[in-house]
Amino acid sequence: MRYIRYIYVLMILVFQPMGGKAQELFVEPPSTFITSFSFTMLNGGVILVRAGVNDYADSLNFILDTGSGGISLDSATVVDLDIPITPSEKTIKGIGGIRKVSFLNNATLRLPGLAVENLNFHVNDYEILTSVYGIKIDGIIGYSFLSQYIVNINYDFLQINVFSKGEYKYPSGGFMLYPMFTALPMQSLQFTDDRKFVQRFYLDTGAGLNFLLSESYLNDSAVLKKRRKPPVVTQAEGVGGKMSMRLTTIKELKVGPYRFRWVPTYLFKDEYNVTNYPFVGGLLGNDILRRFNITFNYAKQQVHILPNLHFKDEFDYAYSGLSVYFIDEKIVVDDVVPASPAEKAGFKKEDIIVAINNNTSNNIQAYKTIMQTLGQKLKFLVIRDGMPMMLSMKPRSIL
Repeated sequence: MRYIRYIYVLMILVFQPMGGKAQELFVEPPSTFITSFSFTMLNGGVILVRAGVNDYADSLNFILDTGSGGISLDSATVVDLDIPITPSEKTIKGIGGIRKVSFLNNATLRLPGLAVENLNFHVNDYEILTSVYGIKIDGIIGYSFLSQYIVNINYDFLQINVFSKGEYKYPSGGFMLYPMFTALPMQSLQFTDDRKFVQRFYLDTGAGLNFLLSESYLNDSAVLKKRRKPPVVTQAEGVGGKMSMRLTTIKELKVGPYRFRWVPTYLFKDEYNVTNYPFVGGLLGNDILRRFNITFNYAKQQVHILPNLHFKDEFDYAYSGLSVYFIDEKIVVDDVVPASPAEKAGFKKEDIIVAINNNTSNNIQAYKTIMQTLGQKLKFLVIRDGMPMMLSMKPRSIL
């Protein structure tokens, strides 16, 4: 009898909540599949999706960018489609500078199988992005879209899957990151040079690079102070325009439990404090992120990463010192870094590249890929002042 009373008391203690209140567990409705659509991967892993705005007939090119705090349209696209916009006193800040912007308010983004309503597109000039990729860039899709859904990016199949908010079953395997979110996801990462460093970095699918550190963070943390080989000067592009950066490598970068060795790394003077230093030290770009199939769940502040078929892709250590842009249907040299392989080969600003080796496609992305080839002497057919000429260059390693 005493044993039975003991079991009874134990059951009360186990099943009766403190304070005499019934325990309840509130469970979100399950997430539901909404749509899927394909995307194109540009140089550096940048994601290009096709979408429409309102009822305009044209299908437009948008970059899917976790580094964007909103959603936007290119100013030339606005003019071409005669889209009415509203001026404002608001400004946006990017690596290249600060700009005042106008808006297309209460608009609808039309993706395959999904209409996202009540969006306020800001208007910016993306001519530089169009010239970088050789494809008209009509806008950027960022936080305004990503925050409303669970978005899975599958780089193996070049497919984006969109789900409603709710209880979501992530793919088996992989690893869950728990970034801090404002409008942008910020993840603590560990990297190693002569010693280990830990800092927050933006997860930026719109950046076609591996890793980027601000000079302010470098100076305060003493990263790269003991390097025997100094970084090389190069030119990079952002939403705000072109800017000079330095390029080097770090010994190791960890993303969750996953390690990458000798990662190409850009160093830049963050004059407008885009990275919000000392809170954030730089960004992790899509040339790293594309090595995972990724699920962004802004509502739960979760990012699930699963290594994919690109995980062991070789990094690009080639350095040419040659910056080219697609202008007026031509691939034009814009900058030649002093003492670089390009200067030693005899390249000049405003040279027009017609062919590299046997490739005459006039495709800037194909030409950039060829120029990332180490150990091979490349032959260029260029036009200078209306006259054809041949130049040879051998890209060198930044290690």
